[in-house]
Amino acid sequence: MPQQKKSKKLVFAVTNDLNFDQRMIRICTSLQKNGYTVLLVGRKLKTSLPLSTQPYKQKRLSCFFEKGKVFYVEYNVRLFFFLLFQKSDLICAIDLDTIVPCYFASVIRRKKRVYDAHELFCEMKEVVTRPSIYKFWKRIEKFAVPKFRYGYTVNHPIQKILNDDYKVSYEVIMNVPFLQNTIDTEKQNFIIYQGAVNHGRSFETLIPAFQWIDCPFWIYGNGNFYDECKKLIEKYALDDKVILKGKILPHELKSITSKALMGITLFENNGLNNYYSLGNRFFDYIQAGIPQVCVDYPAYKKINEQFEVAVLIDDLSSQSIAKAINSLLNDDELQDKLRANCLEARKVYNWQNEEKKLLQYYQQIF
Repeated sequence: MPQQKKSKKLVFAVTNDLNFDQRMIRICTSLQKNGYTVLLVGRKLKTSLPLSTQPYKQKRLSCFFEKGKVFYVEYNVRLFFFLLFQKSDLICAIDLDTIVPCYFASVIRRKKRVYDAHELFCEMKEVVTRPSIYKFWKRIEKFAVPKFRYGYTVNHPIQKILNDDYKVSYEVIMNVPFLQNTIDTEKQNFIIYQGAVNHGRSFETLIPAFQWIDCPFWIYGNGNFYDECKKLIEKYALDDKVILKGKILPHELKSITSKALMGITLFENNGLNNYYSLGNRFFDYIQAGIPQVCVDYPAYKKINEQFEVAVLIDDLSSQSIAKAINSLLNDDELQDKLRANCLEARKVYNWQNEEKKLLQYYQQIF
């Protein structure tokens, strides 16, 4: 019998908790099930739940520090030494906060390397509004990105910026969920937000808007604006209407999302990362068959022109948000129309389609 060809080993590095990164779960699962040996490396927090069972291998690195500059320094050092002694054929850096150790480890080990840009890291609100932090990460971006011949990102506007700025030729692998066979058609009386509860998601105006909205608002997720959300809820006496549900596992969240009346996808226009965003939740709502109120930014507008799945707004004041949500809540005909359009859009924007592009890309690399 001919000897079976040894599968290529791919190592992916992130800085987050592995249980909740749906994009990486999809990517690693697809590659593992199609002949690669995959290892996903992340970090372990004091609050981390046990790792969910996945078809690929997982590794968490423990750190003394959990936030701030010292965390990034410590994690990057630990990640570098882990990668240095880890058998692999390819190392993939996820965003700028893992790119340096992935680059040097790949050079020393003479391994192929890939950059997966989930966002325009330097244009995030937490970075772009702090000049010294921005300058630091921009230097890393200018140093490292041109050295990654292979790479991909989540949408065409970000692809164009990276390709134009750094003379690379990256692909687009969109961050879309699996196509579900069935969805829940019985709706409950709540509006949902799912994803990172971070600065730049318009919570400062979104939460106060619920003074004028007669429907509960459930927020699923955690992040650097979570404590401020608690204060806003208390300030506007919305404890019985705006409910912080915290983080739950992806499969649990999927079931809840499909029961919602609508979803919310808002980003402040305070950096190119938000303006050119194409958030996971936008597609999660489509896949769940629920309409949404969404920002009128280029990537969302383009899809909404193809499949009208959302009410788009460009004014993120509390009054305008409330007006948009109420207009959708009080228009059953529009709700039905957007839900029907979601059912068509989900046939196009799903992981089964994007997976083909991912597998073709890695086949090309090897």
